[in-house]
Amino acid sequence: MVAELDLGSSAVRRGGSSPFIRTAKIKNKPPFGSSVWRFFKFKLFKSLVKMNITRENIDALNAILTVKIEKQDYEEKVEQVLRDYRKKANIKGFRPGMAPIGMVKKMYGKSVLLDEINKMVSENLTKHLVDEKLDILGEPLPSMRQPSDVDIDAKEDFTFNFDIAFSPVIDLKLSKRDKITYYEIDVDDKMVNETIESHTSRYGKTDEGEIVNEKDLVKGKFEQLDQDDVVLEGGIVTEDSLFAVDRVEESNIRALVIGAKKGDIIDFEIKKAFSNPTDLAAMLRISKEVAEQLGGKFRFTVESITSHKPAEVNQELFDAVYGPGTVSSEKEYKEKIVAEIKESFASSSDYKFLLDVKEKLVEKANVTLPDEFLKRWLVAVNEELSTESVEKDYPLMKNDLVWQLIKNKLIDEQALKIDDVELLDFAKKSVLMQFQQYGLMHIPDEHLESYARKSLEKKDDHTKMVNRVYEQKILSYIKETMKVEPKEVSMNEFEGLFK
Repeated sequence: MVAELDLGSSAVRRGGSSPFIRTAKIKNKPPFGSSVWRFFKFKLFKSLVKMNITRENIDALNAILTVKIEKQDYEEKVEQVLRDYRKKANIKGFRPGMAPIGMVKKMYGKSVLLDEINKMVSENLTKHLVDEKLDILGEPLPSMRQPSDVDIDAKEDFTFNFDIAFSPVIDLKLSKRDKITYYEIDVDDKMVNETIESHTSRYGKTDEGEIVNEKDLVKGKFEQLDQDDVVLEGGIVTEDSLFAVDRVEESNIRALVIGAKKGDIIDFEIKKAFSNPTDLAAMLRISKEVAEQLGGKFRFTVESITSHKPAEVNQELFDAVYGPGTVSSEKEYKEKIVAEIKESFASSSDYKFLLDVKEKLVEKANVTLPDEFLKRWLVAVNEELSTESVEKDYPLMKNDLVWQLIKNKLIDEQALKIDDVELLDFAKKSVLMQFQQYGLMHIPDEHLESYARKSLEKKDDHTKMVNRVYEQKILSYIKETMKVEPKEVSMNEFEGLFK
């Protein structure tokens, strides 16, 4: 699947040229040679030899550009390149710069000719697209309707034909008559209580316990038993092993552990309590391979109990979670939690809204695309795609392509722009969300800015964030222009919308 494709006048917008002439395998290609995969800047247009370029419209979305190049267009440049090469060529039997020009032409003339013609066609074609202000999709492709006439062995004048595709006209005319739903996730008591439980657990204290409780950590000695429940001679013995009681899988075994005291002995089937071989290997300090084959009973002797006491819901907890003086009552504390949960859900609601906006606008635009050209172009510019895979996935790709055209139109029509402050602010919020996933809720602003700037220095991250900010601006415009109908749903109902 292709993520973001630049459809608009690709070669023009990038300032690049396409390999319009495929260089054949030619012997003695100049070692200093020029690659057909070159990118150039617009300043080169100043010295271009003007060529004869014509356009034949096939239909509203497809056309053929014909570029005619005559000997007089390229002859002087080819001669100059060969003369320059003669000066630096190191040809056996001749001092540098003394090889006959005829020999140089024989050895390298065809290769230089191909390179120079390719440059001239590429640059003139791109200049033509710019000068004529042609709003095309993708890049010109060698024409399948009218193959180019390029026989450098038999001819001196050449004709190149290229298929191009025009961007369709998009006319949305959005208004309040266009309705769309914005789903808001309801924050219920369960969510609030789970958050409070998380806070009290995180800011609770640990003490040495006398009796094992369900949330405790237990340390002790494991000894492998034989079939008669006697310690196996030469078996596995592990001192100071630690496990969390609530990680014991079988309830009957967990019940044996809960209520135990220091010095108590508990015998149980090890794999029924801890089935994960990786965790079991770490606990018994054995290899994973041994843990996978391990079975039978083990004896566990309780040596110490670490109890976790949750923090009380009071001012001390409020200050620990939100900072001193931010929250002064349990009511404010819960209101703060609700606000935070709603804020965390906003991105999910916006994402669903974005998907719905995309679906609605793509349908409303009812755009016809030059499908056959775009299929060819997708294969041409994506090495990982084949004709078969594009044919299979094109319906989904097509929606993505239309959506990108719609976004570009809205950005241009509404003159949407992003400044550095907006981009940095978005990057800081993105970084903060990453920290919050690990329970770090409050990061000093200077640290956030430092991380955000480093993230924006990465090209891929920068591009993604720019796209996200533009999407946010587009959604803001949609909310102002269309009739958005809020609808509150439960988390289960919201998740069901994606099925």
